[in-house]
Order: sequence, then C-alpha cells, then structure tokens
Amino acid sequence: MPRPFRLPLLCAALAVHVATAPCVGGAQEPEPSPERLAAAGIHHAPRTEHGFENNDGPLVRGSFWKWRWNRLIHALPPPPANGYAFPVDHPDVEWIKANRRENTMTWIGHASTLLQISGANILTDPVFSERASPFTFLGPKRRVPPGLTLGQLPHIDVVLISHSHYDHLDTESVEALNGQPGGPPLFLVPLGIKDWLAKKGITNARELDWGDEIDAARLDFWFVPATHWSARTLTDRNETLWGGWVVKTPEGAAHPYSLYFAGDTGYADDAKRIGAAFGCFDLALLPIGGYAPRWFMGPPHLDPQQAVQVFGDVHAKKAIGIHWGTFELTDEPLDEPPKKLAEATREAGLPDDAFTVLHHGQMIALDDPGDPRDACSR
Repeated sequence: MPRPFRLPLLCAALAVHVATAPCVGGAQEPEPSPERLAAAGIHHAPRTEHGFENNDGPLVRGSFWKWRWNRLIHALPPPPANGYAFPVDHPDVEWIKANRRENTMTWIGHASTLLQISGANILTDPVFSERASPFTFLGPKRRVPPGLTLGQLPHIDVVLISHSHYDHLDTESVEALNGQPGGPPLFLVPLGIKDWLAKKGITNARELDWGDEIDAARLDFWFVPATHWSARTLTDRNETLWGGWVVKTPEGAAHPYSLYFAGDTGYADDAKRIGAAFGCFDLALLPIGGYAPRWFMGPPHLDPQQAVQVFGDVHAKKAIGIHWGTFELTDEPLDEPPKKLAEATREAGLPDDAFTVLHHGQMIALDDPGDPRDACSR
C-alpha cells in the first residue's frame, strides 16, 4: 500500500537546513522523510467542492473558445515545404527485452518513455494510439510513429500515469498493457484514476496523493505536485489528481539512481519544493512542448525557457526534453521546441549535453559514473 504523507507538527524549524541539503560525490541522497517533504512544502493536494487544486491556486487562463476561434482563423503554422522530417531510431528490440542489467531510457514519443532501472521496466504515460482523443476519427493525430510498438516492449513491471488527459492516458494502450503475457504491470496513478481503470477491467493499480510513496519492483516511487489540471469529459474537470513521479533506487543500492518525470506542468514553485525535498536527480524528464499561445497555454504548460528553470530548480544533473514532436496539440510548429530549448540552454550557460532531446525510438544509457559534475552544488 502507498505510504501516506503525514504532516508533522514541528516542521518549520527544519525548513532551512533540510530543504537545502546538497547531493555530493555521486552518493545517493537519503530518502526524504515525511518531515523533509513537509519542510520543503510538499503536502497532500488541496481539494474543494470544485475538485483538486494546484498548490499556488487555480489556473488563470484565457478563453478556450477564443483560442479555438483564433486557431480556426489563422490555422496552425505550416510545416516545412517537404513536411516535418523527424529522425526515428530503431533500437535493438531483442536486447531491450533481455536487458535486466543496464539502466537505459528509450523515448517512445510525447510523454511515453521506457525506463529500465535496476532490472525493472517502467513505462511513463503510455500512448500508442493514432490519436490523442476519445475518438478514432477526430482529434490530434500522431505525426511520428511510436519509437517502440506495444509488441516490441519488454515485460513491463510498472506503469506511471501523470494525469487523465488523452495524450497521457490512453484507453487502448493501458488495456493492452494489462493483458501483456506474464501478467499485468502495476499501474501507479493519481487519486481518482484507480476507479477509472477498474471500469476498464484493470485492477492491479495503486493511487497516490502528492507526497505519497510506494515501493514496487525493488524501487521507490513518490507522487509529487505539478501545476496542471485534469479532465476526460465535459463534466469531470479536476475530479482526478495530476502530478509528476520521482523514481529512486533504495538506500544502500550498489548502483544508486534517481529520476524525476514531470508529466505535464506549468511553471510554479512546485519545482523548487521538489528540489528541496529530494536534493538532486541524476535525470529529469521535462516537457518542452505544448506552450503556444502563451496567453492560453502558459499557466499549465512549460515553454523551453521555463523547462530550463525547472532543470535548475530540481537540481538535476541532466535532462531530456519530452512532450513535443508527436501530436499537434497546440499552436507552435511541431519542430520548434528543441530549437527554443537549445537557445534557452545557451542563454543559461549550460553545457551542450546538459539538457537535450532524443529521436523517437532513441535509447540511451543512463549510467555515467565518469561524470564529475555535481549539479546539486550549483
């Protein structure tokens, strides 16, 4: 069962010392206690009669209908004359299926990634369908095929869901994963989504609130805050929670590793709270697309410059940009986010390899024991 976060009575005195403790010399940060989480400002999600809320208050957004009207009148930015040309890698599927030793990441597309950490196979926000939509004939269409198909996946141990939007929670994909040979994975989901899964016949699920922790597949998982919203219909806005995930090897692991998957989020103080609570991360998976127009998409979506801010706020050693180049959800050109990210990293004075993007289907090794940089002391 998830370990519930418990609000300590005397957390204020710990705030300055605990929230700024650095990560040193490649040693893994200790697991954050409930006191440390509270000192950093991570607590259960606020909820009112209108549903869940963000830590820093309700999103202030422009008119949806104004956005749709402007999009109808002005249309999306035209693609290049010869169309978008996104490189697609073809990883060694048999090696991936057999791998239980090497830590790797494969970008499947959008927010879907395959993480292989300490022998566990983890999927984030798996979406393999042709459309991010409740309809097969309408809605944002996939522009680049998945870097791995469902049939090419290894046996999945854990599925992480960040929230209920269709580009992050896909019915056909989770149903297929639930029926994988060898038994279903464990679905770790935000509050409210467990009931939705049960209606689809998916029962091997645990739901978490912000600050909750669960041990699974010999790893530790925390559900952490994000600034976003949820809905799958016209009547269920904010009835289920949203957030990001922290994945860590247990204390004392021979090869410690820590990772932050942000899911979908706008910029707020949540990133600083997460950095204060967890100390640092070996890798952060941060959304860099879905940001235009800013007057409408700004509150719930990072732009690349803000993603670089989050990279610093959470004290990540490296970051990979996700949530771009797959579905045309918003108004920026589909290939613009990596260009804007490169500009933002240069302006921030970051090394070229500190915050990068991958090709669809590209697999990278996550271990880099020779890297002397200590991001947590920046």
